[in-house]
Amino acid sequence: MPHAAYAERILRFVGARGYTPKQLHELAEAMGIAENEHGDFHAACKALMKTGRIVLGSRQAVTLPAPAGRIVGVFRGNSRGFGFVIPDTPNAHGDLFVPAQGTGGALTGDTVEARVARRGQRGGKMLYEGRIVAVLKRGRSRFVGELRREVGRWFVVPHGNVLHVPIVVGDPGARDAHSGDQVVVEIAQYPDEEHLEARGVIVKVLGPAGEPAVDARSIIEQYQLPGEFEATVLDDARRVAAAYDPKRAADDREDLRKLTIITIDPPDARDFDDAISISKTSSGLWELGVHIADVSHFVREGGPLDEEAKARATSVYLPRTVIPMLPEVLSNGVCSLQERQPRLTKSVFCTYDRRGSVKAARLANTIIQSTRRLTYQQVTEILSGKAGRTSAKIVALLKQAEQLAQTIRGRRIREGMLVLDLPEAEFVYDDHGAVTDVVPADRGFSHTLIEMFMVEANEAVARLLEGKGVPFLRRIHDQPRDLTLDDLRRFIGALGHRPAGSPALRNRPGRADLQALLEQVRGQPVAYAVNLAVLRSMQQAEYSPLPVGHYALASDSYCHFTSPIRRYPDLTVHRLVDAYVRGGFDSPKGRRGVATVEDLVQLGGQCSTNERRAEAAERELRLVLTLRLLETRLGDTFEGVVTGVANVGVFVQLDRLLVDGLLRFNGLPDDWWEVDTRLGSVVGERTGHRITIGDRLTVSLARIHIPTRQLDLALVRPLLKAKVEAITRASGHERGPKRPTGRSRSSAEAPRSGRARRPRRSGSAPSRPARRKAK
Repeated sequence: MPHAAYAERILRFVGARGYTPKQLHELAEAMGIAENEHGDFHAACKALMKTGRIVLGSRQAVTLPAPAGRIVGVFRGNSRGFGFVIPDTPNAHGDLFVPAQGTGGALTGDTVEARVARRGQRGGKMLYEGRIVAVLKRGRSRFVGELRREVGRWFVVPHGNVLHVPIVVGDPGARDAHSGDQVVVEIAQYPDEEHLEARGVIVKVLGPAGEPAVDARSIIEQYQLPGEFEATVLDDARRVAAAYDPKRAADDREDLRKLTIITIDPPDARDFDDAISISKTSSGLWELGVHIADVSHFVREGGPLDEEAKARATSVYLPRTVIPMLPEVLSNGVCSLQERQPRLTKSVFCTYDRRGSVKAARLANTIIQSTRRLTYQQVTEILSGKAGRTSAKIVALLKQAEQLAQTIRGRRIREGMLVLDLPEAEFVYDDHGAVTDVVPADRGFSHTLIEMFMVEANEAVARLLEGKGVPFLRRIHDQPRDLTLDDLRRFIGALGHRPAGSPALRNRPGRADLQALLEQVRGQPVAYAVNLAVLRSMQQAEYSPLPVGHYALASDSYCHFTSPIRRYPDLTVHRLVDAYVRGGFDSPKGRRGVATVEDLVQLGGQCSTNERRAEAAERELRLVLTLRLLETRLGDTFEGVVTGVANVGVFVQLDRLLVDGLLRFNGLPDDWWEVDTRLGSVVGERTGHRITIGDRLTVSLARIHIPTRQLDLALVRPLLKAKVEAITRASGHERGPKRPTGRSRSSAEAPRSGRARRPRRSGSAPSRPARRKAK
């Protein structure tokens, strides 16, 4: 690996939250550096020390330098006024806390300069805080909100958690906007210490607030998601689609059109980019064929279509709305593996023994013709014995697929794959697109079946490319850091759960310990809390050329190959596969399409950023639609589970709806509530009453405020009374006289006491059910 690649990996590891200073040999071991790589590793460390990007502290341990007197970085604000500066150049302290009085009018996403000051020590560690002295670049100038008129003034209430003050606007009549409309505002004057309000101009009217289509348009504008394709891109797509000739294209491809091949997708899917086939070899081994739409045949590198796909990086899947990465003439047309249509594919063939171990793998350019398009529900019914009129060969294929997928899953679990059991939900809509209900998502084995096959294909491609020594865009998922594992260990200890015979949980748990823990709590009331805690201990998966591996999948080499219609990283891998199949990388022509590590680092960062933006937009729209539904049910009672604690109260996720609401401290029994964010609990100082993440409560809907995405809950007191009385008896506490209600004190540093949000799940638990097919 080049020194530059080592340097980036070292900085990411040392700069990660929870890193504890380590000597060089300890750092190499923690990062999994092989013995034959130690020379390059030490050379990279010396180069970083020479430039001051890392330093040797006490015990000659590697750490980042202390923050300088001033730092430049990106500001992230909190709804309660304070915020953090994420420094452009990592330092030993990490993100810089900025109190509410020091934000200087900065908004989330702004690039700022902050003055750094010491504010004492805690636990032997120096604490710092900052004051923003200059906003160097605004992160955004347009905001979405609801137009209102009060006391003779027009203003817009911004949506989301970036801008928390109203935006005063002039006469909206020029845009034919009315009170209650959702609008897009261009900021002319930002709020600062002198001006508590912002001022702006309405540039677009989206429609009346509350309409499903308007909510979707609002989220698209809020997250600055891509719009319609430009004419040059559409012309390029139409040209390559019109030129598609399956007879001519099949000349240099392996012809699989007579093979029984099926697709399995959600019922509303239109872009079918993967298909499977299964057969038995003469020696009784399985041969799995995973056939992926050959998008690289149509999207030529460097053309208008490719540049647009690269800029988008991913399709965005919002409820009832899709923003595709490629124009539909390709994504839903000639690239889609439609039933009985000849389609170009890139195929991975893996041969398995009876224990599900890969004995051989090969890649090929192919042409297929899907025999049958199936949905997940249809597959579930067929596997349960309800085949109906399904042909015998399709039924036989699915039975073999089920057996092979179960065998592969068993092997991967033995190798250390983590399987989290976290619920998912689906919306039910009326004829107008409004949400009328939320129901549990399908958890049938048909989802796991496809997921296992896609994971195997991705891994096979990564290993074959790695064997050729070419850089490629991997899907990496680094191991959890020390601090997150310490938090997990403390949390599990507070719950009283530890896998029998697993002392590693008291030190540094590995995958086997986490597997044992998840299995131990399976089916128990505390299972959700433990699965959520394990998920929170994980890092986010991302795209990078660095050979970090995929922790949750227990894979040393992994990439994304199976969804090139909707993910640009897959398209880059397809181009390498094409060069591999057509002769390898030894010739100048074969090396021409191989990118440098530096270029792939930049591309991977862009793709990771766009992926997270798409997921955040989907999460927020789902939240908005759920809150719209609940607006009609204020006062209703729900069961829920505690998912987080903060200085303002306890967060409770409502069963089935999977939405978090806030139960404020002033709604809890009279006490002084001590907040421990590390253990995920609040404790009554006077009574000893404890509420912990994972506890079940009965609550009612008290208030909904859609602009700030807030759901306030009220406690149904009889349930809590029974709970705390049981705790009191068990702990030996007696209830004393009443003291003022609604008070809380945090045992953690203020910056750590914000809302404990549920992190995104991408890349952490490949085998859990998903709303869309996870590939």
